Amino acid sequence: MQRKLYLSLVISTAAVAMLTTSCSKKMTLGADNFTINPSPLEAVGGQVPVTINGRFPEKFMKKKAVVTVTPELRYKGGKALGNPATFQGEKVEANNQTISYRVGGNYTMKSSFKYVPEMQKSDLYLTFDTRVGKKSVKVPDVKIGEGVVATSELVDRAIRGGGAAFAPDAYQHVIQQKQESNIKFLIQQAKIRTSELKSVSVQEFIKTLKDIRTDRERKELENVEISAYASPEGGLDLNTRLAKDREKNTQTYVKQQMKQAGLNGMVDTRYTAEDWEGFQELVKASNIQDKEVILRVLSMYQDPEEREHQIRNLSAAFTELTKEILPELRRARISVNYDLIGRSDDEIQDQYKKDARQLSVEELLYSATLTESKSEQEAIYNRTAEIYPNDYRALNDLATMAFDEGDYNKARTLLQRSVGVKADAAEPNINLGILSMLDGDLTMAQNYLSKGTESPALSQALGSLYLKQGNYAQAVKTFGNTTSNSAALAQLLNKDYMKAAETLSRMDGKDALTNYLKAVIAVRTGNNNTALERLREALAQDSSLAKYAANDLEFKKLANDATFRIITGQ
Repeated sequence: MQRKLYLSLVISTAAVAMLTTSCSKKMTLGADNFTINPSPLEAVGGQVPVTINGRFPEKFMKKKAVVTVTPELRYKGGKALGNPATFQGEKVEANNQTISYRVGGNYTMKSSFKYVPEMQKSDLYLTFDTRVGKKSVKVPDVKIGEGVVATSELVDRAIRGGGAAFAPDAYQHVIQQKQESNIKFLIQQAKIRTSELKSVSVQEFIKTLKDIRTDRERKELENVEISAYASPEGGLDLNTRLAKDREKNTQTYVKQQMKQAGLNGMVDTRYTAEDWEGFQELVKASNIQDKEVILRVLSMYQDPEEREHQIRNLSAAFTELTKEILPELRRARISVNYDLIGRSDDEIQDQYKKDARQLSVEELLYSATLTESKSEQEAIYNRTAEIYPNDYRALNDLATMAFDEGDYNKARTLLQRSVGVKADAAEPNINLGILSMLDGDLTMAQNYLSKGTESPALSQALGSLYLKQGNYAQAVKTFGNTTSNSAALAQLLNKDYMKAAETLSRMDGKDALTNYLKAVIAVRTGNNNTALERLREALAQDSSLAKYAANDLEFKKLANDATFRIITGQ
């Protein structure tokens, strides 16, 4: 009986010892074995990148063990798997990183998750697929991170709020006009020849004066300028006298013609004794074979008399100068400066009601800016597109209205019609790029934006593209001094909080996102009370931001603040 009891005790003790030994050899890891960067995680360019630094402790990695580590970001309704990494013990023959059983080992692994909004409130785990020899060993999952800062994802809200690129009209109430004519003179003469007065150039001058007189309501004379010249091959004294006489005779003729046309106005005159500037321009534009040699030789002489001597020598050697260049410099230029006065706002609106077809495309597009009624603007743009089907702007501007209303399908249809009219038109291509950004197709967006170089709206759109790509420094550079939520967001993400705050302070229309970004800047710079004030203003403007703010790790320091909980509806 005693012997049986003794054996029973021995067996029991051995079993406990085996159980204890088995437990002591259990493969486990804890959160203190890992660090992550960044911490907390942060969305960048639509991705959530992470660098995980881990350490396998001593005697963890059995010599025949193979461990595959997989990052897993878990959130409500789903999870995302990162890039796995495999490690092996010292007796495993494979190409994975080997970890010493006796001393353990460090490792680094990089991963990335495609961002979805639910990841704001999430947990980062590591899972382990572990085998020792042919046996599978359970290693518990380890939580190593919590939540994702998603401030960069506000870019879509900023893009939508920034609006689309508007194609402006070119209408001007007053357009400055200039009509130029030339009177040519014979060599060493200042008399105006009858043949010159009958030339097409001079007849255009006379016609312009008559047109101004006939249409006084739409045309208004400012002044007439006369510039008289002498060619540079003569002596300076002779050239000066010739230029003065040509100026005087031309002035007399111009005043006579103005009097006959019944016009009063200033006649401003000047003369140039040696027209070297004109000479060089004509030589450059000519087909003279050795023109580069001529210009280089002449540029070597600063003394007027020496240059005159050289020009005479060149004239003898190069007959083209004598026949083609120098005669063109013996002239007087007449410039008639006048204003073309367009219709007044009232006249444009009245004409639109009577017969819109009598308005130019610029007047029609301009008329849309004279009303604040969206329905009237839409009607005007539709009418403009009907009357001027070969002008892309009305269709583009209809698309901007649809964009502002959030009807992106309608906007896209109108923009496709607009580029159908003019394939390389800047504004509709920029707008198609913006829509592609909102669709997440950044490659297509870049293709569209490459056609928008002629529009001042390009910097805003291109800056937003860099922002979407996570290239914050380039986005800041591209935005320049642009005042917008997108520009401020780029500066904030680039950690230039002072610049971002300055940009937001200069904005005219401060919307909910403006105040939300101000709140983020305030909390990042330790101004929690200011952050609460700006956040309250933002949520009052747009209550849909309340849920977002409640999960926003930017405000983690305020999570237990009673005011924060009240304004976010927790």
